[in-house]
Amino acid sequence: MADRTALVTGATGGLGGAVAAAFAEAGWRVVAPARRTARTTAVAGLTRAEVVEADLADPAAVRAAVEVAAGHPGAPLRAVVNLVGGYAAGGLVHETPVEEFDRMLALNLRPTYLVTQASLPHLVAAGGGSVVCVSSRAAVAPFAGAAGYATAKAAVLAFANAVAVEYGAAGVRCNTVLPSVVDTPANRAALPDADHSRWVPPADLAALILFLAGDESRPTSGAAIPAYGRA
Repeated sequence: MADRTALVTGATGGLGGAVAAAFAEAGWRVVAPARRTARTTAVAGLTRAEVVEADLADPAAVRAAVEVAAGHPGAPLRAVVNLVGGYAAGGLVHETPVEEFDRMLALNLRPTYLVTQASLPHLVAAGGGSVVCVSSRAAVAPFAGAAGYATAKAAVLAFANAVAVEYGAAGVRCNTVLPSVVDTPANRAALPDADHSRWVPPADLAALILFLAGDESRPTSGAAIPAYGRA
């Protein structure tokens, strides 16, 4: 039986399935919040995860999902992996409506904030644990036409650093992974002519995230780790 629990958001996505599977294979209990629409699809790699219906933009739904993750008496919540986010191409700043800018912040920052906020008291009560956030290379190296996305991912990085500072004394670590392009089916469909061999395989990112969640990385907190593959 698993003796610790990982809460993995975005686990029904191309990267999330690989992350959830990596944790399950390593012996963790995995709880995966997902919207109702996502639960009706095939959840590849999540056969050993507990999928909980939740809208991660809704504070009450987030709290309920976290309670499920923290509710197993023999497997306390020890890791939170924030994968929910998204990208939308846009124009230059003067061409981008503020509503589109706000949508990038809401999509990428709000779920990370709400899930982490609800989880921290449980991690502290369990004697410590790890929070892993996924930002983007764009947070430190923006590209044209993505000001909202780059700003939102930079905000995720700043938030993770704040958590590392505020909760380090309680034994909670927080680190951030900065991928370039992840080699998922959705990204391949969006960029069919790209050199996919230069992208980051989901399994490689999953191994990195698993390491950051585990005791092997105990000295590390507040790190921003590049995961650029061959890009």
